[in-house]
Amino acid sequence: MFPLTFVTSNPRLPSPFFVVKSTALSRRSIPFSSSTSFPWRPNLYRSNGFKLKSATAPEDVDGGDSKSESLVKGLKLGGMFGVWYLLNIYYNIFNKQVLRVYPYPATVTAFQLGCGTLMIAILWLLKLHPRPKFAPSQFTAIAQLAAAHTLGNLLTNVSLGRVNVSFTHTIKAMEPFFTVLFSVLLLGEWPSLWIVCSLLPIVAGVSLASFTEASFNWIGFCSAMASNVTNQSRNVLSKKFMVGKEALDNINLFSVITIISFVLLVPVAIIMDGFKLTPSQLQIATSQGVSVKEFCVMSLLAGVCLHSYQQVSYMILEMVSPVTHSVGNCVKRVVVITSSIMFFQTPVSPLNAIGTATALAGVYLYSRAKRVKVKPNPKGC
Repeated sequence: MFPLTFVTSNPRLPSPFFVVKSTALSRRSIPFSSSTSFPWRPNLYRSNGFKLKSATAPEDVDGGDSKSESLVKGLKLGGMFGVWYLLNIYYNIFNKQVLRVYPYPATVTAFQLGCGTLMIAILWLLKLHPRPKFAPSQFTAIAQLAAAHTLGNLLTNVSLGRVNVSFTHTIKAMEPFFTVLFSVLLLGEWPSLWIVCSLLPIVAGVSLASFTEASFNWIGFCSAMASNVTNQSRNVLSKKFMVGKEALDNINLFSVITIISFVLLVPVAIIMDGFKLTPSQLQIATSQGVSVKEFCVMSLLAGVCLHSYQQVSYMILEMVSPVTHSVGNCVKRVVVITSSIMFFQTPVSPLNAIGTATALAGVYLYSRAKRVKVKPNPKGC
């Protein structure tokens, strides 16, 4: 039994739609089975001298909708990746320009986290994202993540203030190495042979780039390496602690961490740098060819770009798999290194370029190696 459309002999009259019982049909069988497929053009049958048309919805409609939805999702995702990369480029350029004339990384980092805290408050006040709800028992774990996040941002700015942007990001290509290390130490997760092999070009490339870097100094190198330790320990700890029904979503987790990091870093910045936001200190900073207005605008834009690109990164992570996000992060590092070399006209030797390219290739191989699923040996073999 299926719906039928009654087609009149007069084309000017509308064809009424009837649902008829099987007894109303001729006893002659209509060729139909449950496996019959209906293309976009309706199937026509004939019964008792009348044409019978199937009213079954075509399958291509759903297929077309799914294709259009996939296209829209792909365009949206591509746009978000583009925004992510663009914000990274502007952040590194503005941040480096600020640190050149204002060598107080703790104060700069605290100001940037303060910009992020203000943006989060606006986000929640305007109800653009639901406010977080978490149990008091979760606060200890979140505070540990915030401490690692604070150190990671602070150490990155210390490195950026000492060495070239391209060199800092080349060192930060070592992140997969520390991810594997802390996964073994804290989670007991041993890497596959493919992942271990992918780490070799990363270590070799960073070593070669370090030995041939014109702006190399130990403070910048060690700060960038220490930021890898803190950032990857934060990621592993988040995997260890923030699992369960009460876990926060990625955006709210990042927001809470940012606020706590700002509260933690303000007293540290005052102890390390003193209160450096006085007019006299700003005049010293602007004596190096930058006006007070330009300095304030660049500082504000660096803070906005930092929080925005991290926010977009978490939004992308909710839409794609961690492996896809890792590949996108690898491409982001290539984009940032290339753009910073072009903007600051950083001299790059052939060996330095080979080392950087080798490290980035290793990061890509690492992201691909994570896709390989190791099949356990069958029992009895």
